[in-house]
Amino acid sequence: MASVTLRIQSPPLNNDVVSLPRNHFPIVTFKTTFFGSSLTANGKPLSLPKTFRTQPVITSSSSSTHTFDVVIIGAGIIGLTIARQFLIGSDLSVAVVDKDVPCSGATGAGQGYLWMVHKEPESDTWDLTMRSYQLWQMFAEKVRAQGLDPLQELGWKRTGSLLVGRTAKEAATLKKKVKRLSEAGLRAEYLTSDALRLKEPELEVGKDGGAAFLPDDCQLDAQRAVAFIQKANRHFSTKGRYAEFFHDPVTGLLRSDSSSEVEGVRTFKNTLYSKKAVIVAAGCWSGSLVHDLFRESDILLNVPVKPRKGHLVVLENFSSFRLDHGLMEMGYVDHLHDALDRKSSHSVKVEEGQTLSVSMTATMDTMGNLVLGSSRQFTGYSTKVDESIINHIWKRAGEFFPKLKELPLEDFTLDRKVRIGLRPYMPDGKPVIGPVPGLMNVIIATGHEGGGLSMVISASPFSTEEKWLGVFPFLFFFSPSKNKFRLLSLTILF
Repeated sequence: MASVTLRIQSPPLNNDVVSLPRNHFPIVTFKTTFFGSSLTANGKPLSLPKTFRTQPVITSSSSSTHTFDVVIIGAGIIGLTIARQFLIGSDLSVAVVDKDVPCSGATGAGQGYLWMVHKEPESDTWDLTMRSYQLWQMFAEKVRAQGLDPLQELGWKRTGSLLVGRTAKEAATLKKKVKRLSEAGLRAEYLTSDALRLKEPELEVGKDGGAAFLPDDCQLDAQRAVAFIQKANRHFSTKGRYAEFFHDPVTGLLRSDSSSEVEGVRTFKNTLYSKKAVIVAAGCWSGSLVHDLFRESDILLNVPVKPRKGHLVVLENFSSFRLDHGLMEMGYVDHLHDALDRKSSHSVKVEEGQTLSVSMTATMDTMGNLVLGSSRQFTGYSTKVDESIINHIWKRAGEFFPKLKELPLEDFTLDRKVRIGLRPYMPDGKPVIGPVPGLMNVIIATGHEGGGLSMVISASPFSTEEKWLGVFPFLFFFSPSKNKFRLLSLTILF
């Protein structure tokens, strides 16, 4: 199991290491697994404490001070659903603070699919993703039970998904994947090239190709879903339990004079005190934010989350052909887990010798827009549109949809939009979820890469031998037989 280690030492460490130098702290190992943090100190378990674009609920033209039980940094899907869990599952008060507005990061730039077709049973993130998959569907049903239309409120569609291959080797791999997904409890079917053509007539995979088909996979509109959750959160503002501080970047932590605990955060405009916890859910900015927040302290904490840039092309009111399912080529799975220096069959060199990975993904949203992707590259925090990458995406899509080759991309200049997102990438491919050792009231939730929507909820059953140790929105249990902590639940939408 890959791990990120915290050790006592003075010099800065490389990007694969998280370090925490405090001479009176024990050596701590921090493993970024699907259940969150597995913490041990000198071989013994550590206990946990018991303890688009709208106007914010609270606005202030001058600096002001506020106090809440919990302060959440980041208004993406992770931050807002964590807030939602506190609001409906406790009597705690919550503040959400962001340098921008909700859905302005990776969440809003994504394709919005909730698919299991490209997931792997028994992987480290399987339980997290599977439970999230189930709870999203329950959430959509709850919306419907309230007399609302999930399609209108969330952009929710049960489209089914297709993971497609074009060679005999890929077809054989897909058959095995269908078997594993079926054994894991999902409805899954292998489609031959002929059967696939009946599902998607415009898709061409050749006579040796085929697809894994999951009819129950869904997609949603991230902007609508976030707006719905945010609206529900705001109902608690009238009770004095919820506030938003947008366009208000965090500039520092407030530390107690009598202890090392964090008491709150200082923003550009406000001072926000926290009685219970500060949660950092700022996506790819979490690492640099944490580094900056601890800059003036005696703690050096390096969370090696990196921004992984992605482009999506949106063709509005596309009428040349229709898609009835979400589609993804097998190469997407390889690119998702590519290391920094790994090259795959669909990678190309771009400027400055950087490697660009492009995989075909295609969806049709509720507005009739064709959404094509996707690219992955490491270019820092730049969100500038790169037309050469748009051309690569278009060319790759044309290899699967021959009709696109007949349509010059220039013809869509007026009806084309480009989404740019920065995915929070972790070197070991697993999210970082858990408290900061030594500062147990500071919790990090980041590193979900392109799977924030599909991993926004996590839960799993626990045995009777496991003991409850503490709760924020994170329910931690200690299993004596496994001698480790396990995260029962990250957040629940309803």
